Formats: sequence, C-alpha cells, structure tokens
Amino acid sequence: MAHPFVSSSKELTQRWSRWQPDGRDHDAEDRAEEQTERRKAGKHRKSLSLKDFDPSDKPFSLGDKAQDKAVVESLALELDELQNLFYADKRYKLLVILQGTDTSGKDGTIRGVFGRMSALGVHTVGWKAPTETERAHDYLWRIHQQVPAAGEVTIFNRSHYEEVLVPVVNGWITPEQHHQRFGHINDFERMLAHTGTIVLKFMLHIGFDEQRQRLQERLDDPAKHWKFAMSDIEARKQWPQYQKAYEMLLSATHTPWAPWTIVPANSKTHRNLMIATVLREVLRNLDLRYPPGDPALEHFVID
Repeated sequence: MAHPFVSSSKELTQRWSRWQPDGRDHDAEDRAEEQTERRKAGKHRKSLSLKDFDPSDKPFSLGDKAQDKAVVESLALELDELQNLFYADKRYKLLVILQGTDTSGKDGTIRGVFGRMSALGVHTVGWKAPTETERAHDYLWRIHQQVPAAGEVTIFNRSHYEEVLVPVVNGWITPEQHHQRFGHINDFERMLAHTGTIVLKFMLHIGFDEQRQRLQERLDDPAKHWKFAMSDIEARKQWPQYQKAYEMLLSATHTPWAPWTIVPANSKTHRNLMIATVLREVLRNLDLRYPPGDPALEHFVID
C-alpha cells in the first residue's frame, strides 16, 4: 500500500503538508523521515505557534465561493462512492477526528463532508464529559469502545484530545501527567494504525473574533439558542490557555501513523473543501477493491 497520507499529486501534497505541524518547509515523506529520526534520537519536535497559521486563509480554494461549493458537493458524492467501496473491501477501518474550539464547525463539517455517505458503515460519536462509570476507568477506556470495525468509518466530534485540553487549562493534572498522556495517546493511535485503522486528525482553526461572531449568532437566532451554553463564554475567557494547549498537543501527537492537519476554518465552505479533498486522497491511496466473487456463482441462473 502506498503511504496513505501522501497524495499522488506532488503539488497537493506540498499544499497539504504546509498545514501540518513541522510541514511548512518539508514535503510529507521527508517530514515523516525527520519525525522518525527525532524520535530515535529522543528529541522533541520543534515548538509550534498557531499564530503562524492564518484561520482566514484558503489554501485549497479555487478563488470563487460558488465554485468551491460546487466542488464540495461533487467531492461529497465521490466520497459516498469511495465509502461504499471501503465498506465492501473491509481491509481497513477509518477514524476521522474533528477537534476544535467551540463554534469551530465540527457539526457543519459532518453535514457538509460526510452527509452524502450511507448510514451503513458510517457513524459519528459526539464526546461529552465522562460519566461516573467512565471516570472509574482509564481515560482511553471509553474511546477504545467506539473505534471503527473493519470496513467502518467513524467520525469523532471532539475526542480523547479533550483529555489534554480541559484538564491542562484548568490545572487538574500535573505537567508530568500531561506529558504521560501524550505518550499514551501516541501509543494508542500507533496500535490502531498497526491493526488496520487509518487515523486522520483535523484541528479546525478559527480566530478569536470569528468565534465571537458565531457565538453572537447563536444568541441572536432563536433556532440556535439550544447550541449556546454559558460554559462557552467561560472557555472563551481562557482562549490563550487553550491555544497554548492546542499548540502543545499538535506538536506532541503529530506522528507518521496519525498525522494532524490544521484546517483554516473561518470560511465554512473552505473548511469543507479542504477536509473533503484530503479525505478523498487518503481513500484513493488505499487501493480499495471489491472482494472476489464466489466462483460457484459465475454461471448461476435464477429461475
């Protein structure tokens, strides 16, 4: 199998890699080799600043919003066909992680990118605060129960990465525990990858002012009141701390077997376009095929 995270188009690979941690000056293959060498040498990845990634940028846009929307619709139909083949092939599993601040567009991405896929073999998990039973286990226990089976596509709306965001920002775990969790997550995702799961992670990156506008829209529109919670305002007050926590997790858990893509998401259309394009490339790289038919049925005629 070709490397699933390297497009057959060098131009697309370079565009994509520029929106990955450590990827702005390397192509994807060189970056993977560098990460491996750093790990062998016990070195940490270079620090990352989200200020270097403009949330208003549109690197995958064709320059016209209407045209971008048309391409998103076309990609959604193509992804439906690829998912059908993926389900029939059953050699792989696909875990798509959507992570981002409040109002970053996780629900909208699921509707816009995955909405055309058949419900057969596709399911979404929206993660909330752990229950009492879940808290009685290790923090990855509930996550492992929801990963995809062979042929399935599972989309995580938020994810286990909440465990290196909320507890860190609020000081509920020590720096040592924080570092340990990065190791746990990398090992967990490596195990998934080694057993046939393609792990594709997207950080939906919006700006501080864009979030303000979207929160205000929820307050101004009665049909969106149900989406608003005062906890969103409390989290917004901690914006710098959350940005720092995101920078740390992106640097620590961007791996060759489970890479991050930072998606500039101020534009909802571009967000969907970029994610759909990357997802299509990954699925194409898997060389999916229908399983062979039963030879006994070759000349079978139904009366």
